[in-house]
Parts: sequence; structure tokens; C-alpha cells
Amino acid sequence: MLNYAWLVLIFPLVGVIINAFFGRYLGKRGAGILASAMVGLSFIGAVWMFAELLGLEDRVVTRPLFDWISVGDFNVQVKLLIDPLSSVMAVVVSGVSFLIHIYSIGYMAHDERFVRFFAYLNLFVFAMLTLVLAENLLVTYVGWEGVGLCSYLLIGFWFERKAAADAGKKAFLVNRVGDVGFALGLMLMFVTFGSLSMSQVLEQAMVVRLMPGVATAIALLLFVGAVGKSAQIPLYVWLPDAMEGPTPVSALIHAATMVTAGVYMVARTHTLFALSPTALTWVAAIGGITAFFAATIALTQHDLKRVLAYSTISQLGYMFLGVGVGAYAAGIFHLTTHAFFKALLFLGAGSVMHALAGELDIRKMGGLRNKIPVTFWTFLIAALAIAGFPGLAGFFSKDEILWQTFANGKTLLWALALLTAGLTAFYIFRLVFTVFYGESRVDKKVAAHVHESPKVMTVPMAFLALFSVIAGYIGVPKILGGGNWIEHYLDGSLGWHTPEAAIAETAHASAGTEWALLILSVIVALAGIGLAYVVYVRRTDLPTRVAKSLGGLYTFVYNKYKVDEFYMAVIVKPLRAVGKFFAESVDGPVVDGIAEGIAALVALIGRGLQVLQTGLARNYALGILVGAVLLLAYALVR
Repeated sequence: MLNYAWLVLIFPLVGVIINAFFGRYLGKRGAGILASAMVGLSFIGAVWMFAELLGLEDRVVTRPLFDWISVGDFNVQVKLLIDPLSSVMAVVVSGVSFLIHIYSIGYMAHDERFVRFFAYLNLFVFAMLTLVLAENLLVTYVGWEGVGLCSYLLIGFWFERKAAADAGKKAFLVNRVGDVGFALGLMLMFVTFGSLSMSQVLEQAMVVRLMPGVATAIALLLFVGAVGKSAQIPLYVWLPDAMEGPTPVSALIHAATMVTAGVYMVARTHTLFALSPTALTWVAAIGGITAFFAATIALTQHDLKRVLAYSTISQLGYMFLGVGVGAYAAGIFHLTTHAFFKALLFLGAGSVMHALAGELDIRKMGGLRNKIPVTFWTFLIAALAIAGFPGLAGFFSKDEILWQTFANGKTLLWALALLTAGLTAFYIFRLVFTVFYGESRVDKKVAAHVHESPKVMTVPMAFLALFSVIAGYIGVPKILGGGNWIEHYLDGSLGWHTPEAAIAETAHASAGTEWALLILSVIVALAGIGLAYVVYVRRTDLPTRVAKSLGGLYTFVYNKYKVDEFYMAVIVKPLRAVGKFFAESVDGPVVDGIAEGIAALVALIGRGLQVLQTGLARNYALGILVGAVLLLAYALVR
């Protein structure tokens, strides 16, 4: 399969082409099955590729496809890089996307643009797989921009709604800010190393003596791109608004594509980051602060999907905290487990919406536990996983990041991340108890028609629930009797390029310390769940009382710290004013005036010359004769 790894990319692309040009002949069912089958085949190929890689001693394989650009010293070859990191990412991306595609067949069944939706979904998967499998960073950038385009198309899929159209544009524009940083980082990288080939750049980085600040500049510029794509402070504002798209799109963006790209890119170029302690400090700090910041907002929101959106921003912060302290494998481990339980949370939210005729306000829910039992149990498993309940996927990956942060001496960030873990457990079980427990607050007309989602939606949810339970066991730490398999496997990608001098040695704390921190993490998670139970099941009057007692602080957090309003006042409105000025005072009078003046001059010259066009042959003959005489006279005078 390693010789045919390109098929992993080609299958989704074939789905795009067939549905885009012939989908209307296939019908809804045919288009949905085709798109899902193409991603399913890609998943089979990724698993096969992963299995073959396991059997190799040297787990770094490249497969050249074709030459793309060759101009002077600038050569770009489209080549696949198959190693532990890209193989894990390919399996996660294609596997979770496959389940989301199947779910979408039921969720989007009545949408009039069904075929177009599945063409976009396939294109999204193709772009993300291109990003993670590319060996050349310029090809990575193509996939990077591809997922940005697809997010615009899918977030604004219901473009007839102004909120959806605006959300799509917001996602597109905010990501362009980050992408400028990424592009500048690639340019500086080429100037420094003379190549954008992943292997050449990372190998040269180990031996080339860089000028002071060059490694930091490259790493931070790349990180600017990651901040935009993975929705970290200050470029996170597009992701909550992305909830205006169909729910399967939210699941795809938050779990398998788009937002994970930034974490992957930092891990992939880890050698450059390892050469700059300053850059790594920024990565860890931004990640830790974003995790806490987004979690506080999630505490106050009433929109089911927006709570999950801020949860994603927070969990991505955990991942950046992991890679920022040099625990690259821990960051990718959490990326992997998060893909399963976050996809399940969004699909569960979609199932709740399906049952409640599109309702998203959790204040209008309640008592759904027995009415949609499959949705309830799967959502509960995902909630336990993200809360860090012992034995589930999120417990192992989150705790590994907490431990690595503490072990690397980042005590303040560890404390912030631990507090965030408690907030996570609280806000996610706020959803569980408000949506599924207590008395029903559902509108009576809607309540009469509440029903469980069809199997085409619940079966993918059941599979994701299974993986939300078992996925963490690929990274069981030694103190719990495991061997942290994923860390050792990823060493083939995250250790082979890394110069020993560039990696700070992890502090070797005692096993007793690790046990104490693990137990503390569990206590914090259980405390968050218990507090949510008291507040939203036993003492339902408390939320209102606490909100009133906090007054302006609660309102400030509920309004998302007014960051959007700040950006609107400081950036958007001034830019609009500048644009209006140029449109009215420069574009019309100056630019259009110059163009129209040239046109008027040409017309004037034409009217002056038209007197010569009489249509009489004798006049033209006379003109020729006069011209000949003048030329002869000129020649004689010379």
C-alpha cells in the first residue's frame, strides 16, 4: 500500500469530481453513498498504510508523484511523506470523516443542495489529507488553503441566511490573517535553507548555524498561521460563528479537519521550534491562556453548539500547551482522542436538534434522557471523556499534557491547565444535566414529536462512543502499567530530526509525584462533574442567583469579553471607513477619472481623424500621391 499511498488522496477527489459533475443523475441517496464510500476507501487505505509502516524498521517513507514547479533554484516536487505522524493523522482524518459522512446522509436528507454538500465534504477531506501527507511545505500550504476554502463554502452553506453568509466570510478573512504569517514563514524558510522540502529543511536546521533570531522568526511566523487555523487567541473569533453551518460541518471542522491543522504543523516542524525556546514559550503560553479563556466563556453560553465550539478552542489550547512544552507526542495524542469525543459531542448536538426541530437554546430543553436514549448515552460517554473521567480517552491524553507541563517546570501553566480541566468538567456536564435531566422545558408542540434519530445517524455515534472509550489506551502511562505506545511510535517522526542540544531535558520527577498529580487531576474532574450536578439538578435556582450576584462580571463573560465588539470598533469599522474614503474620493474621481479621460482623449482624436474617412476612392488616391511626393521630397532633402 505504501507504493499506492496516493490512492488515499485520490478517492475523496474522485468523489468530488463525480458528485460535482454527475451528482444530479445519482440522486440524493446515490450521491451520499458515493461520497461516503470514497472516504471509506481512503480510510481503508490509510489503515493499510499504517499497518505496513508498523512492520518497517525505518518508518520514514517518501513517494514522489510529479514535479510541480521548477524555476531556477526553486524546485517543488509533489511528494508524499509517510511516517508515524502523517500515518496517525491520515487514519484519524479519514476515519472520523467517514463516520461524519454517513451521519450526514440522514441529517441533510431534506436539504435541496444535498449533492453539493457532499461534494464540499469530500473536497474538505481531500484538502486535509493533502496537508498532512505532503512532503513539501508549499504543497502543505496548498492543503492549508484548501481547508480554508472549504470552511468558507461549508460554514456559509446556507448562504440565504445572513448570519451564515457573514460567518463564512468571517472565517475566511480571519484565517487569511494567519495565513499571511504562514506564507511569510515559508518565504523566510526558503531564503534561509534554499528549500521547502520537509526533510531537507529539518535536516539542515540541525547543522546550519542560523543567525540570531532567524529560527525564532520562522517559528513564530508559522505559529501565526497555526493561531488562525486552530482558533487561538487572538484569532479564535471565527470558530464560534462557524456554528451557523450544518452540524456535520461543525463536527468535521472541530474533530477531523481544519482546526487540528495548526497543531499538526507545529508538531511537523518541531525541529525549528525546538531551536527557539522563545517560540516554544509563546506556543505554550498562548495555548494555556486560550484553554482557560475559552473555558470561562463556555460556562455562560446557552447555545448548545457554541458551548461545544468554545470547548474546542479550549481543548486546542491544551494541545498547543503540550507541543509548547516539547511534549509533541502528548499534543498529537490529545488531538487523536479529541477527534473522537468532540465529533461525537457535535453529532449528539445535531441529534438533539433533529429531535427538537432545530432548537439550540439549552434553556428550552430538559428531560430528554428517556426520549432519545441512544443520543443521551453516547453524548454522556463523550462528556465523560472530555471531562477526563478515569479510564476514558480524554483522561489519558489530557493527563499526559498536564504531567509533561509540570515535569518541564511550567508550574504556572500547569496550574492554569488543571483549573481549566475542572471548568471543562463543569461546563460539559452543565450541558448534560440541562439538556437530558430535570423537567422538560421543550415547547409543547415540539415535545409531541420528539423522537430518536434514524440509525444512519445513531450508528456512527455509537462507533465514536466506542472510540471515545478505548482510544486512550494507546497512550497508557508507565505508572498505570502501560508503555505509552503512541509516544514511542511517534518518536519516528518527532525524535529523528531533533538535535539533542535543542531539546530541553524533561525533569525526572518521582513516581510518587506523578501519582499525586494524577490523583489530583481525577479529583478536579470529579469535583467539576459533582458541582454541575448540584447546581443544575439539585439546586436549579443557583445559576440565576450566582449570575445576579456577579453582576457586570457575569455579563462581561456572557458577552464573550466583548472581543468581537472590540475588533469591530478598532479594526473593522476603521477599515470600512478607509475603504469608503478610497471608493468615494479616490476610486471614482481619480482612478475612474483617469480611465475615462484616456477614453475621452482617444474619442476626440478619433473624431478629428474621421474627416479623412470620406469613402471616396479619388480622395484616398490623392492622399497616397501627396504622401509619396512628401516622402520623395524628404529623401531628396536628406
